[in-house]
Amino acid sequence: MDNIALIESFGDFKDEKGISKIDLMAIIEDSLKTLLRKRFDSDDHFDVIVNPDKGDFQIFLNKTIVEDEMSEDDDLEIEISEAKKIDPTFEVGEDFTMEIPVAQLGRRNILTLKQILATKLQEHNNAMLYEQFRDKIGEIVVGEIHHIRHKHVILLDDEGNEFILPKENQIPSDFFKKGENIRAIVETVDFKGSKPQIIISRTAPKFLEKLLELEIPEIQDGTIILKKVVRIPGEKAKIAVDAYDDRIDPVGACVGVKGSRIHGVVRELRNENIDVIQWSKNPEILVKRALGNVIINKIEINEETNYALVYTPVEEISKVIGKQGQNIRLASWLTGYEIDVYRESSEDDDVELKEFNDDIEQWILDEFKKVGLTTAKSVLDKETESLLNMVDLEEETIEEVKRILREEFED
Repeated sequence: MDNIALIESFGDFKDEKGISKIDLMAIIEDSLKTLLRKRFDSDDHFDVIVNPDKGDFQIFLNKTIVEDEMSEDDDLEIEISEAKKIDPTFEVGEDFTMEIPVAQLGRRNILTLKQILATKLQEHNNAMLYEQFRDKIGEIVVGEIHHIRHKHVILLDDEGNEFILPKENQIPSDFFKKGENIRAIVETVDFKGSKPQIIISRTAPKFLEKLLELEIPEIQDGTIILKKVVRIPGEKAKIAVDAYDDRIDPVGACVGVKGSRIHGVVRELRNENIDVIQWSKNPEILVKRALGNVIINKIEINEETNYALVYTPVEEISKVIGKQGQNIRLASWLTGYEIDVYRESSEDDDVELKEFNDDIEQWILDEFKKVGLTTAKSVLDKETESLLNMVDLEEETIEEVKRILREEFED
């Protein structure tokens, strides 16, 4: 097999992987040197010349000319009589260079060379793939569902590149079918062994950011600025936006007429509820906007500790906190302030005892209900001695109930 035939035997691989001729030649040179090191323990005495224009290469062995019968290593030394047969002007001590035809390496070494080439071509492809997707971290990619496994989903893009979507990076309500195309962002690119592993995510706030850029041209062209995006995947998200031009309504531009612009994003995120607010440099205004459409009487801000205390009527508490604490948690993330709520109660305010069933056992609440004590104030306004005559409860139990009511209601 001659040089050109050897190179052409990798033509299909080169075309398939999109490796340029110059890159292929560099890989061939490296592979030849690797083979020479395997065969001769070193490539120091060899020169490898690769010609990308002609598509061939040459191997030259450099020997030292020694006196007859003084050669200790025929691979590195040549006796003077042999050298003079080629050129009578040679002298002892001079360098002698000879070309090594690939065929002279032997069939086994040529097969080894092909294996080395294949390995290095694959390494090259892996390195190119790593660099390609490392530059795409935080960008949206589209892949077709190829395999659905218990802990992750494997996707392939149009070029056959493999993406891994772990279970923890899936929106809880995600349901995939084989062959379906889905979108996600590239989260990390790392080598697993010799192969790059591309991890994608649908739960990262960055995924929501990129979806908004796709759906809202003003964000893409920089007219509207995404100041902060926080989310509880599949449940709720909050977005703070601002505009360079005061004449632009950034919230209205993001939501669109009757929610037309935000609807596509909500659908992609499996109906995740998205609140869009306008950013403010004033922390009180920002905290109020972040908490949403709730009545707030006063906000105390401690900028040194990033703490915000919100005063709100009792009946607004559930709205401020939100389902499973989602609203106040997201507002804290969005503003950067730890938010606490102080429930303000007037003389007319009261809370029904049934609201305390998480802290007080139901049978105790039932005892109070039997005698018409159904609210927190109705119990707190009575002396313990009076309650002992009214309900079938121990004094210790009554005192514990009053303690809980004071902490949760009066505080």
